Amino acid sequence: MSRGASRRPTASRGVACGAATEAGRVTGTVGGVRRTALSLLVALLLLVVVVGGVLWWTGSRPEPGCRVAAAGTTVSLTLAQAEYAATIGGVGYAEGMPDHAVTVAIATALQESRLDNLAGGDRDSAGLFQQRPSQGWGTYAEVTDPVHAAQAFYRALRTLPDWQDVSVTEAAQLVQRSAAPQAYAQWEPQARAIAVALTGQEPAALRCRDLTAQSPPDDVATVAARELGTARLSGPQQAQRGWAISAWLVGHAARFDLATVTYDGRTWSADTGTWSDTGPADATLSLTHPA
Repeated sequence: MSRGASRRPTASRGVACGAATEAGRVTGTVGGVRRTALSLLVALLLLVVVVGGVLWWTGSRPEPGCRVAAAGTTVSLTLAQAEYAATIGGVGYAEGMPDHAVTVAIATALQESRLDNLAGGDRDSAGLFQQRPSQGWGTYAEVTDPVHAAQAFYRALRTLPDWQDVSVTEAAQLVQRSAAPQAYAQWEPQARAIAVALTGQEPAALRCRDLTAQSPPDDVATVAARELGTARLSGPQQAQRGWAISAWLVGHAARFDLATVTYDGRTWSADTGTWSDTGPADATLSLTHPA
């Protein structure tokens, strides 16, 4: 009996050890689940932080575009609008047209197409100025060529008597013969500011930012010869001419894949999208491409 009694505690210890082992397994499983859940929570929080940071960075970046600050007016343009405006200004320069003509042309393009080279419009109208081939403005290919369209507009304007002495709206209407003759007036302040920048009346008045370079880029000299009437850009330039060419280059910077444009000691940089003082006022123009 005493021996049998001595065995019972042994069996009881075996049961206790089994229960303890099972409890340890359950505790370990619960702990593992908690650690896994904690790891997933940490990963989820990190993902939220990363995604939130990306969204904030994307949302806080300025949209690609250009800004004109001149004649007491600030105008925002898309990169495409800035390119078309630069072409209109450059062709006006090549045609020997005064600043008023550039203002009239840009106001007209703003009203007719919002400075966009439209593929079509009312009846057979097309292009920046919504010129109609059936009315003698040229073929469809010509009126949708911004250089030809601007040349045609300036040449039509020049034939009109006393156009320099009338308002922007009246001059535009004399060329366009629009059914809404007063519509051009709403664009006069913006057109005047853009023209002042593109004709070099105010220095460093056009800036463009966050450019995506055209690939392959167009050749600067080839385009300049067609739009400005000259391929000689770099080197000494008279003040207003130098700033006019500088504005033309900045407006076409993505098209030419330009890194910097410098004139008279001030440099526009594609990296910053701004003008800054970088040297002496030497009336010299230069440009660079990315290294």
